[in-house]
Amino acid sequence: MLPINLLIELGILSLLLMATRFSALGRKLAVTTLVLLALAAFSPLGNLLLYPLESRFPAWDPARGAPDGIIVLGGSIDTDLSAAHRTPVVSHAADRLFAPAGLARRYPNARIVFTGGTANLVETDSREADYSAPILESLGIAKDRLILDRDSRNTWENAIFTRKLVSPKPGERWLLVTSAFHMPRAMGIFREAGFDVEAYPVDWRMGGRDDLLSFTNVGGDGLARTEVAVREWIGLVAYRLMGRTSELLPGPAKD
Repeated sequence: MLPINLLIELGILSLLLMATRFSALGRKLAVTTLVLLALAAFSPLGNLLLYPLESRFPAWDPARGAPDGIIVLGGSIDTDLSAAHRTPVVSHAADRLFAPAGLARRYPNARIVFTGGTANLVETDSREADYSAPILESLGIAKDRLILDRDSRNTWENAIFTRKLVSPKPGERWLLVTSAFHMPRAMGIFREAGFDVEAYPVDWRMGGRDDLLSFTNVGGDGLARTEVAVREWIGLVAYRLMGRTSELLPGPAKD
């Protein structure tokens, strides 16, 4: 159901139909597919889908005081490429690694947890935590401060396994570092898992409300934003149906 996959499938189907007695339908489907591709690549569609996700949680307010711990969600490392080249390969969302390094320096008493194993359907020995730890250490986080969860395969397991690892005490304040577009789903999942955390969004994909109706002249950029947004909305719906969040679009806690 992701845009690029779906458009390719529709394009192939239109070609197959044009070779049959349904050629008229095939031509109409081809035109429709081309229009949808243009919308996904060049129109503000991706921004319109991303904005409700990225704007859901505001930037974290440091005035509330020092946190007791910082949780960093995986999603930055390509484990297959890292294993192939025997060195960490950051494919995207590098802010998820840079932000905790700054937080660790600012709050030297906070515990640092990195949670991320492998999302591959086929089990491998390549775990994101194994490749992220050296990066975090090179950014100034002492090895003995790092707590690693290398077994989780998705955000639900991130929440469950991290809660077991750190056993948060009542009154402790934990930050959750992840991409802004992913923050609503992540916060909803951690709440459902019984782990109260505070949102620390990073890795924004758009500037804000001023970009809502902006067109792009680079089709790949527009497709990438649309793909990220659709994937996340699918994830929100799926996790809501599975009962892993209590809301379709979780937001800030009401005081």
